[in-house]
Amino acid sequence: MIPLYKPHMPELPELDSILHSGQLAYGKYTREFEQRLENFIGCSQGHILATNSFNMAIAVTTSLLEIKAGDEIIASPMACLASTQPFVAHEINVKWADVDPTTGTLCPESVKKKISKNTKAIIHNHFCGYPGYIDEINEIGRHYGIPVIDDGIEAFGSIYKGKMVGNCGADITIFSFNAVRIPNTIDGGAVVIRDKGMIKKAEMVRDCGIDRSVFRDELGEIRPECDITLTGHSATMSNVNAYIGIQQMNCMENILKRQRSQAGIWIKELECENDIQVINRNEITPNYWVFGTLVRDKRKTIINFRNKGWYASGVHINNNVYSIFGKQDELPGVNEFYAHYVALPCGWWVDKGENIG
Repeated sequence: MIPLYKPHMPELPELDSILHSGQLAYGKYTREFEQRLENFIGCSQGHILATNSFNMAIAVTTSLLEIKAGDEIIASPMACLASTQPFVAHEINVKWADVDPTTGTLCPESVKKKISKNTKAIIHNHFCGYPGYIDEINEIGRHYGIPVIDDGIEAFGSIYKGKMVGNCGADITIFSFNAVRIPNTIDGGAVVIRDKGMIKKAEMVRDCGIDRSVFRDELGEIRPECDITLTGHSATMSNVNAYIGIQQMNCMENILKRQRSQAGIWIKELECENDIQVINRNEITPNYWVFGTLVRDKRKTIINFRNKGWYASGVHINNNVYSIFGKQDELPGVNEFYAHYVALPCGWWVDKGENIG
């Protein structure tokens, strides 16, 4: 059966020498990987910080924005649990907003209604690689003075109005480089920071609150007078993971090209299917991490595609079903979207010339 996900791994000719170099932690390969990410997304130099996990990308972000236990964020329950559970782990209250049932992404009007004096951030998940209503959500954030965090856990390489996610105006964007994401560094993540004035603080938060420029003396000893004033995390990406990321970036254009070509075949094959509607909006170009559809009968459609050798799936369940987030209002858009959403394999491993009907 053709899988919905498959980790991509390129050739790694320098890996063995790196493993035996004695330089495994954050270093030159991490800095090069960050620069490659910046060049690809179109960010200014120094605005992307690689982390050792997506969880740490979230932790760095909440610490950087000084979102603390008891504070409140607005998020979509139509997201990977990896995008939402970390906030609960930091005792941050997650307030669910509804989604557009035709896209699975945040409904701007619902976000407005959920804002309160306790709201410290809006987490804008781009569901399964399909960018949401970015301009509208960013405008809400600006109007109320609330930071917007683009959750690009599955959206690296996705495009909104000609710009890459990560360079679309959000205050911060977070990415996951987990094994089934693209690019895959086995584990890892990144934080994209729009405000140049926050970068130094972000670097320190990512590195246990340390200012490396004054941390050690001329003998390499830690300066006792160098105070630690920021809550930080041990979140830097290693040279090993970053080297894998660099090699992945060498393949990125081809991966996205293959996935978008495959999506074109799906669109053509499904255009006459009355019970299957392709998810699309003119202003977006998804990365097609998966190919999203809305169907009349979810269970029947999944079984039918699996019988044909395609591992169809609903991917994520709406997170508001989990008691850990507390009981909240019913969300009709979420219920409708979840009841009809089915994803089809569309990754680089799919033979784009194969009959996929």
